[in-house]
Amino acid sequence: MNGFINVNKCAGASSAREVNIIKRLTGTPCGHMGTLDPMASGVLPVAVGNACRLFDYFLDKRKTYVARFEFGTDSDTLDTTGTLLKTGGYVPSENEIQACLPEMCGEVMQVAPKFSAKNIGGKRCYQLARAGIEFELPSKKVNIYSVKLLDRINKNTFSFEIECGGGTYIRSIARDLGAKLNTCAVMSGLVRTKSGIFSIENSVATEKLNGGNVKDYLIETQSVLPYESIIPSADEDRKLFNGLTVHTCLPDGIYKIFRNDRSFYGLSEVKHNILKVRTKLC
Repeated sequence: MNGFINVNKCAGASSAREVNIIKRLTGTPCGHMGTLDPMASGVLPVAVGNACRLFDYFLDKRKTYVARFEFGTDSDTLDTTGTLLKTGGYVPSENEIQACLPEMCGEVMQVAPKFSAKNIGGKRCYQLARAGIEFELPSKKVNIYSVKLLDRINKNTFSFEIECGGGTYIRSIARDLGAKLNTCAVMSGLVRTKSGIFSIENSVATEKLNGGNVKDYLIETQSVLPYESIIPSADEDRKLFNGLTVHTCLPDGIYKIFRNDRSFYGLSEVKHNILKVRTKLC
């Protein structure tokens, strides 16, 4: 079994828990394509079988979130699950927030939260932070395509829609937006509504899955890949799928490749008019 299950993760559950449920139901190795914090909910694409080999492809995919930021509050985790460091601080107006949002967008340098799964010297940052060990994280270039103010939830909490590239921390956006407004802010809620082609409208909660229906929710691997397709001739088929290369007039790039019987195989690559099979995904 190969493909994807578009899971709608519930708040409070870990991404690993959702993956383990799919693994148990399919009896196949699985992995998620971009973790969600336990407090977050929404789209969590889970790769089944050989589709796990597409992890690097999904790292750069655009993602869309609806987030809640609580202004005038600070915590060690940059969200409301951590130890509060400050409350009752300045809360900006909607106009002040709107005026600041363009500064948040573009190719920006971002520092990840110390309570995150990033590695420092072979240790997870959250492990070091929980142990009280002092450390600094370097800034990393990320892409934030848009930050839109949606609504004012209460006197100090606002909701935003954020579209960003892979590797972006929404908690860090809350921190940085607060700093630009001369105050502090933490994330108090998060829903991922889109990850690449996967959207929350066609996602499924793992509670609705069982051994009898899980295959009904399996999305074919080839349907999530935006590449052109190649169907080799019989002679090319014999060469390509025995580790050889063939000459082609196709432009350089990545292509979906099918066997001569039109069954999907995986990804191929063209470079300098030479075609070769790259990754088996079927």
